[in-house]
Amino acid sequence: MALSFYTFIRRGKRTIYSLSVLSFIVKRILHGFLVLFGVLVLVFLLFNVLPGDPARLMMGQRVNQKSLDIIHKDMGLDEPVYTRFLLYVNDISPISIYNESAPASHIYLDPEKYNHALKLIPFTKNRTLILKFPYLRRSYQSRKKVTDIISSALPNTAVLAFTAIIIASILGIIMGIIAALFKDSVYDKVSIVLSVLGLAGPSFFTGLIIAWLFGHVLKNYTGLNITGNLFIIDADGNKILQLKNLILPALTLGIRPLAIIVQLTRNSMLQVMTKDYIRTAFAKGLSLRTIVLKHALKNMLNPVITAISGWFASLIAGAVFVEYIFGWEGIGKNIVDALGQFDMPVIMGIILVTSAFFVIINILVDILYGLLDPRIKNV
Repeated sequence: MALSFYTFIRRGKRTIYSLSVLSFIVKRILHGFLVLFGVLVLVFLLFNVLPGDPARLMMGQRVNQKSLDIIHKDMGLDEPVYTRFLLYVNDISPISIYNESAPASHIYLDPEKYNHALKLIPFTKNRTLILKFPYLRRSYQSRKKVTDIISSALPNTAVLAFTAIIIASILGIIMGIIAALFKDSVYDKVSIVLSVLGLAGPSFFTGLIIAWLFGHVLKNYTGLNITGNLFIIDADGNKILQLKNLILPALTLGIRPLAIIVQLTRNSMLQVMTKDYIRTAFAKGLSLRTIVLKHALKNMLNPVITAISGWFASLIAGAVFVEYIFGWEGIGKNIVDALGQFDMPVIMGIILVTSAFFVIINILVDILYGLLDPRIKNV
């Protein structure tokens, strides 16, 4: 009887813990959706309410009123703001309403966005609730789908951001450990100064200096180009991988997270080295290398991992200036080009996609830490 009662209590505790974990995950996901909706509202208002006519900016100031009216109708700019907002939300939402009687010529009602839609529930004779891939409209300039533009550029940005965070993580952890082990030495002081400079320097300024120094002044020694992409097309039309073109933009993009990781690693290592188990390890005669690698390293990486995960999402969104300076064909360069042409669908689509990446990564990190540390679920 006692055993069965104990088993009942244990199962009850497991159930409560599982519900707590599930509640924590659902709460974080709902917070993420609220953030994305806030970004959506802000972006839409910025590019649809502020003064400025995108049709006139595209066609020039001498366009006649008749042509302007046609462009307004094609873009849906003749509709009230609230109608445009509801139509845009309907487009980007995976679950939306399909109006079969809507004119196919209207840019908001592009029939291609329903090609792979799954019909769920019919509302009325002409309206059906459907499940589809989010539709980000078409570019005003090229008339290409924004999803196609982003999908072709996003892998290049992801490779650049991933390379930058790998370089920053490896160098930052090594430099931070050395600075902590040789506290108050010349190296320690120099690393602190360089970290402050790395944080203080704007990306566009740092990028220009690195491009000029390593891609122009020292080009004969480095063999690196100021601009270039991950692949080049040869005379036969074949793609050739050019990893050397990745070095300078990745180095530029990784400077700021490198500075943060150096400081976090140094401070965390200094705290760990004062723990009792570290003093016990020294008393047993273990070498400094063994103590650092087997005992201290795994216990000082928690804040560093948090910084790395957060910075990776930020790098994807913050690669704009770096990609533009080095001519890297990523979403950063695309959004700069779109801003110059006032191509609203491309601008809004890229902002929403990068925001979604940032939110998703942060949700995953929150869930991971909530599972590893039960205290976080109560926050």
